[in-house]
Amino acid sequence: MNFATHPMAVPGISSPRLTGKEKTTHDLKALRESCREFEAIFVQQMYQAMRKNVPEDGLIPKDNATRIYQDMLDMQMARETAKGKGTGIGETMYNQMKRTIEKK
Repeated sequence: MNFATHPMAVPGISSPRLTGKEKTTHDLKALRESCREFEAIFVQQMYQAMRKNVPEDGLIPKDNATRIYQDMLDMQMARETAKGKGTGIGETMYNQMKRTIEKK
């Protein structure tokens, strides 16, 4: 999982070339992407919690590679879930925080 954040993706930190409406548009776009990523991480945590409740009894025991693959699969499924409207958590966060950016 890569948690590195590009400086341009953080609202409030933008290129000196952007001014006024361009800066606001850029910040809103970065905010929307950040909210989607937050929602994806939240959904991934839900998937992992649900998976812990499923018994691991079976013919083939799970090894470390299987667990790593399962974590990567959960993250990708969470990102797909967060696309568009998703569960609504990211959209709600975006709507609440966009007012702060628009007031600047």
